[in-house]
Amino acid sequence: MRSSTISGIERARRPRSKRNSRLTQISEHPDQGFAPREFSSGLIAGVDEAGRGPLAGPVVASAVVLSSERIPEGIKDSKQLSPGRREELYRAIMNEALAVGTGVVSAPAIDFMNILEATMLAMAEAVRSLAEQPGFVLVDGTGVPDIAVPAASVIGGDRRCVSIAAASIVAKVTRDKFMEHMDSFYPRYRFRVHKGYGTREHIDAIRRYGPTRLHRFSFEPVKGMVRNRA
Repeated sequence: MRSSTISGIERARRPRSKRNSRLTQISEHPDQGFAPREFSSGLIAGVDEAGRGPLAGPVVASAVVLSSERIPEGIKDSKQLSPGRREELYRAIMNEALAVGTGVVSAPAIDFMNILEATMLAMAEAVRSLAEQPGFVLVDGTGVPDIAVPAASVIGGDRRCVSIAAASIVAKVTRDKFMEHMDSFYPRYRFRVHKGYGTREHIDAIRRYGPTRLHRFSFEPVKGMVRNRA
């Protein structure tokens, strides 16, 4: 596997193009400038994750292959979008992308390995599940998963690469939907509100009711609460 870390390369400038309210049509993929020249003419996938930090729920990674001819407008880092706008762009990406893949690693698996290994595993699963295999993969952050496709990590990629930003949106919305669904099974924890992150309300619920099978027992303060209950 060939991999590298890209931190200082400027994104290739988009040519001027016709736009409508939904799609941007361009002649070259806007992320080509991040791939080595020998791979820049093939399909490019962006990969990102959601859920490394929460106290409960899985880590979810998504891989997205965008067509240079049909890129939904407004794609950017999911953290910079409102929930409503994320949902709109999620639907647009799912409709217009050449391929979307998702990988999910559960809380027990995170406890068994660690969050870094679990994140890399989810990313690898996301890439392997793509219906259209890319020629090159761009991964947000500083590391790349164990995949057969040449790849590079891009520091701040969710702000600099449209493919990675699209993956961040898909991963975030997918995970949020899962946690909202889990709220119906564990209503006292209000997962639909905090999505498993360590808010005061969530920590108070763990302290009062104890952790569930969705919680990460290797994460503090869950780990300490379990130890004190023993």
